Amino acid sequence: MKVLENRVAIVTGGAQGIGAAYCNGLANEGAKIVIADTSDGSALTQSICNNGGEAIYIKSDISREEDNQRMAEKTIESFGRIDILVANAGLYTNLERKISIEETPQEWDAVMNVNIKGVWLSAKTVIPHMEKSGYGKIINIASTAAFSGQGHSTRYAASKAAVIGITRTMAREYGLKGITINAIAPGPIETTTPSEQADPNLQNRQAAIIGRRSIKRLGMPDDVVGLCIFLASPESDFITGQTIVVDGGSVLH
Repeated sequence: MKVLENRVAIVTGGAQGIGAAYCNGLANEGAKIVIADTSDGSALTQSICNNGGEAIYIKSDISREEDNQRMAEKTIESFGRIDILVANAGLYTNLERKISIEETPQEWDAVMNVNIKGVWLSAKTVIPHMEKSGYGKIINIASTAAFSGQGHSTRYAASKAAVIGITRTMAREYGLKGITINAIAPGPIETTTPSEQADPNLQNRQAAIIGRRSIKRLGMPDDVVGLCIFLASPESDFITGQTIVVDGGSVLH
């Protein structure tokens, strides 16, 4: 029997990149997948179903409470329960890099609405359903930016530090309800867009990242999937409130 057989997993921001890797990994372990994203997840949904899994796509903006409610309702309607939430949706790739004093309040609000409020809202929405069954696994996606003091991205680093705070606080609140809440903090993962691939400085940036790591290679989406499966499975039932770094040994804590 697969470790997540008959479990139902929502993955926010699951249509592409690392989110899609989470969806495929959880599906391969038997979970029924709900892809919640503003981007079109139809192709990934079809791919999972073609490979013998079960999946649906729900267009959803996690910064909006009504979208989160609709996400939960459609999940219950389709699969009857919610066991796992991977709160992966976030703003980063398209953010303009600026030093702290050049960032604007509007730019801060946009990041905080998704990266902080969205994580809180998605958890707030699914927890009542998990409480009913006395079981739940919430996996928030933070970042090593919260530990490393990454330059030219204060609003992003601050938002991911807040995700760690949300994780720790909610873990204390819901441990007695059978719900574990942990965070994964990936370092830079190779999911570059075509425009980034065309960047003449890309190779230099990648070399600098690899140089800081104990394991001297690029991080790939599949490098974080195993941990996500573990935290979603019964094998991690006595682990909660933790943030685990996956970056090849760059940030050590």
